[in-house]
Amino acid sequence: MVLMGDKARLLETDRFVQAPDDGRDSEMAMDAMEADGAAEASDAVTESGYRRAAEAGDTAAMSALGAMLLRRGDLDGAESHLRSAAAAGDRAAANNLGVLLHQRGYGDEAAGWWRIAAVAGSAAAAHALGRHYRERGDEPAAEYWLRQSAESGHYLGAYALADLLEHRGDIGAERWFRAAAERGHREAAYRLARVIEDGRDGDRRAVPAYGELTQQAEAEQWYRQAAARGHRRAALQLGALLEERGDVQEAGRWYLSAAKDGEARAACALGFLLRDAGDEESAAEWWRRAAQDGDGNAANALGALHADRGELQSAERWYRAALDAGDVNGAYNLGLLCAEQGRPGRGEQWYRRAAYAGHREAANALAILLLQRGDASGAEPWFSKAAEAGSVDAAFNLGILFAGRGEERLALSWYERAAAAGHTEAALQVAIAQLRDGDLQDAEGNLRCAAGGGSAEAAFRLADLLDRRSAEADAERSADDESRHWYERAARQGHRRAQVRVGMFAAARGDAVEAATWYRAAAEAGSRNGAFNLGLLLAREGSLPEAVLWWQRAAESGHGRAALRLALIAARRGALAEAQRWCARAVELGPPEVAERAARLRTALQEELSA
Repeated sequence: MVLMGDKARLLETDRFVQAPDDGRDSEMAMDAMEADGAAEASDAVTESGYRRAAEAGDTAAMSALGAMLLRRGDLDGAESHLRSAAAAGDRAAANNLGVLLHQRGYGDEAAGWWRIAAVAGSAAAAHALGRHYRERGDEPAAEYWLRQSAESGHYLGAYALADLLEHRGDIGAERWFRAAAERGHREAAYRLARVIEDGRDGDRRAVPAYGELTQQAEAEQWYRQAAARGHRRAALQLGALLEERGDVQEAGRWYLSAAKDGEARAACALGFLLRDAGDEESAAEWWRRAAQDGDGNAANALGALHADRGELQSAERWYRAALDAGDVNGAYNLGLLCAEQGRPGRGEQWYRRAAYAGHREAANALAILLLQRGDASGAEPWFSKAAEAGSVDAAFNLGILFAGRGEERLALSWYERAAAAGHTEAALQVAIAQLRDGDLQDAEGNLRCAAGGGSAEAAFRLADLLDRRSAEADAERSADDESRHWYERAARQGHRRAQVRVGMFAAARGDAVEAATWYRAAAEAGSRNGAFNLGLLLAREGSLPEAVLWWQRAAESGHGRAALRLALIAARRGALAEAQRWCARAVELGPPEVAERAARLRTALQEELSA
């Protein structure tokens, strides 16, 4: 039997090409209708020629005529010609007969003809046969035939083989995605970019050789190729990659391209870019489009936009739309909205819904609600669930919960977990425990972390630690430059003890105005040391009446030295009973040396009153 070549592969068109143009212009350009008519006329002439040749027994003509009728959808007309040609050994006809039978639902018979064509060397038939076996779950047979197709250079076979290998977790998928992508298969280019970006190929070198692209650059190249061919998910990924590296304008163009093609996630991402650029109205329009196409993230963004504007009913509507789209953030946001409206009971319902769906921050918020209600036992499992799911705040809150029960070791373990994830206040709590245990080096590291994260208390404690270390190294130095930096940082954040310390630095260098500013800030915030030092400064400047006012505030807050000062002032002006009262207060408050002096003064005053 003589086997014919692949004259008409799987649903291919234009087997015969027109003769090349001889360069002469037509007398008049055809309009679209004339062009369609001319094409139909040409097809009719070609079909007529095939029919005459087929009737004369030409196998190739039978095959070509069958392929033409198959493309047209005339299955009845195509089948007889394809069967005759296939029976005569035409592998293209055998392949196309398989396609026809597959369309009619005769899968097993179709596979039989595809096998005949594939054995005869048809890569297209091997591809079709491989897909047939995969649909039936026979992966070994599918891989065999898809590999035959791919190794014969059939790019659809290469893509199908890559898809099978990737599904199985085989790193060899990249090779075949690449083969298909290099032949222009846009889905293969997209999938290849994902494989490269994810770094799934364990053999890939971390550092490219000279002239090679980096992993990210190569992924971008394939995303670009797929996106340029209209692959909207590739355009979305390309936009995300460009946005990540700061090329916002080009990212926006690719998001726009994908969004116009109906990619809801791209419309959502474009909305965020527009919002960040200050164009909220355009952002809302794209979010609206995406939300209407079922993007829950866009619906949540619209809800947040309306909530920020105080349009709470609209916010609730969009949060509900997000939830209906399957985005559990919608339930969490509804809980937040209810809390903002003063409806904690209603909010708890939404938090529970989101928490049961695995939303860790909703679980944390639910636990806080229960704790505020006094249900610590009910709160603990939700804190634990949220913390185990990765909520840093929940880990910190568990630390607070256990510390409140006196379970310091458990509390510290959760603080350490939260601190390791960058939680500022947790790092401070770990540092406090380390300071208590004398572990100054590790304490310093955690204090730096917490202070850098904005904790004023951590900044003050770090400054104090550095200050004491400096004083131990050089008894004449009170603080080094770094410790002063952290004192000042804490003071600017409103830390009262730091404000007093910065005021003392200013006073030591003779800057009474700055010293008074810091003392006053601390005193007005409730610092008794600030009030006492401000009184001293005012007294030295000759403003004793105002100084007395600040000493009174300090003494009433528990400052023993301020009480002693007031006792002395009262004694000097002859108000012995008042002086005795302040002496008694100073004895009560201390410290010991102050209490001793106040006791002696009180005795003298008593003798004076008894005389």
